[in-house]
Amino acid sequence: MNDLLRLKLSKLPTCPGCYLMKCEGKIIYVGKAVNLKNRVSQYFHQSREHTVKVRAMVERIDDFDVVLCDSNLEALILECNLIKLHRPQYNILLKDDKHYPYLRIDTKQDYPRVELVRRVQKDGARYFGPYMGATGVREVLSVLRGLFPLRTCAGVLKPDEHRRPCLHHQLGECLAPCAGKTTPEEYGAVVAEVVDFLGGKSEAVTARLEQEMMQAAREMRFEQAALLRDRIRDVQQLMERQKAINVRGGDQDIIACVSDGIDAMVEVVYVRGGRMIGAESYALEGAGDQPASQVIGQFLLQFYDDGREPASEVLCLQLPEQAEDVERVLADRRGARVSLREPQRGTKHKLVELAVRNARDALEKRNAHLERQQERTVGACAALAQAVGMEKPPRRIEGYDISNTQGVLSVASMVVAIDGEAAHREYRHFRIKTVEGANDFASMNEVLTRRLTRARQEREALVSQGRLNADGTLPEGAPPLTGFADLPDLILIDGGPQQLRFAREAMLAVGYDIPIFGLAKRLEEIFLPDREESILLDRKSPALHLIQRIRDEAHRFGITHHRKLRQKAGMRSSLEDIPGIGPARRRALLTQFKSIAAIAQASPEELTQAEGIGKAQAEAIWAHYHAQEGEADGGKDKA
Repeated sequence: MNDLLRLKLSKLPTCPGCYLMKCEGKIIYVGKAVNLKNRVSQYFHQSREHTVKVRAMVERIDDFDVVLCDSNLEALILECNLIKLHRPQYNILLKDDKHYPYLRIDTKQDYPRVELVRRVQKDGARYFGPYMGATGVREVLSVLRGLFPLRTCAGVLKPDEHRRPCLHHQLGECLAPCAGKTTPEEYGAVVAEVVDFLGGKSEAVTARLEQEMMQAAREMRFEQAALLRDRIRDVQQLMERQKAINVRGGDQDIIACVSDGIDAMVEVVYVRGGRMIGAESYALEGAGDQPASQVIGQFLLQFYDDGREPASEVLCLQLPEQAEDVERVLADRRGARVSLREPQRGTKHKLVELAVRNARDALEKRNAHLERQQERTVGACAALAQAVGMEKPPRRIEGYDISNTQGVLSVASMVVAIDGEAAHREYRHFRIKTVEGANDFASMNEVLTRRLTRARQEREALVSQGRLNADGTLPEGAPPLTGFADLPDLILIDGGPQQLRFAREAMLAVGYDIPIFGLAKRLEEIFLPDREESILLDRKSPALHLIQRIRDEAHRFGITHHRKLRQKAGMRSSLEDIPGIGPARRRALLTQFKSIAAIAQASPEELTQAEGIGKAQAEAIWAHYHAQEGEADGGKDKA
């Protein structure tokens, strides 16, 4: 502990507030306390009782600041705001910023419509949701459109201005308030039905549809009866997807938390009108060693601070610390009372258990996915290093490929993988400049020479600026290298021994000796310099899959660029070959003569009629299109 920390600890007040732990001027943790002196002092005087994560944080702390508050509630709100602002390393952070869709009905309007929105606001409107994705919302809107004739247009309705009804009115899908075909009272009755339906009360709608279907059948209007039958089926299927739970028709958010000792997974289950309408999982990295009550408390404050409105009742696996203060914060954001509960038995307890099972399943799937991703990336790099004889796994792998059509418009592609993952910002194209015809060997030599020469130039400039040490290492605190200055740890060449030889000769000529290998496509053989026998990896090897992805990506990247160049060359105008005829004059000529053929047949006097074309430009154009004729005539005369 340094002298600054000792001085600040001795001067700490005993009032509520927030504390901001710092390391080298950067905020690494934000916390709150009822008594700042007692809470902050615990970090430095009770280190043996801390978790591994807290001990690691305390070892880094070299300074801290405090913000005094009038009450613990004020400190709670301030802590949430500071965490969102600074995103400290050691705090529990909710990184998921998705906004799930809601359906909104502004019942204050005379003729409201059902709108899809992503944020809940305190505007007096009714909100229903959240729905798990756009597909679920579209299904609900499709059912609503067939059941309730509400308007879908977003235009402003003027009472004294009646328009012609649209097709929706003719199909019976709209009451046409824009044309004065309904009254606010009649329209409001339909809106009330929609509100009840979205709130989970579908029985009245189903009964009405069945009655209308039977009446249509009695009157032998069988097509109408079949349509009503299909609508009843749609309603029943929609309600079946919303699992029925007997919780007295209330609205609940169920919050559960599980951990694996490293990370935590929080599950949120939404119940609206007594029906479960969906659930979502949220991973909290580095929060696995903290008690569930603390994780849930931090999660609640961040989750409901981004436009989400809490339900009237929030059921928790464990009540958060200082639950009464959290209740008051959530009630303020909802604009109505919110109850936090930790049910011990009954239906609500079963809901919490359901959320726990979902959270555990989500955590297991996430860990399996991360393990698989680790195997495909970092693990594959380690296996590749062992296969090609490197001492440590390569961080940056570059793959090269040559693309051309019979030697025309030759291009090279460079793709980059960092720690086994594609780094698209580092991809580069090269136009082959010194090689004539289809010579992939010489083209590979050229592109490696240019790439590594550029690297040497950039690195020398960084050394002169003090941003890179003379031995190629970075000074302490310097940002990582990017672009050509960042040398590869391993180079992949698409091809066999010959392509590899030309590439390595280029690399050595520039003064670098970077591990390099070639990958031949026929048998997926790996060729190394100065080694006659090739290496064949197991077909299921993550290392082989990694280099195949890099090779295929280099080929795709090169082919795509080469195809664009061919298309551009095919659309090139012959006017571009004439000196002094730029884009403006080309446009003027095509506007005047409509086609290249007409321009070629025009006389110099006719060409000057185009805007911007003087006598000199007209003669140059005429000479360009008649030069071949003159050469042909000259050849005949000599014959």
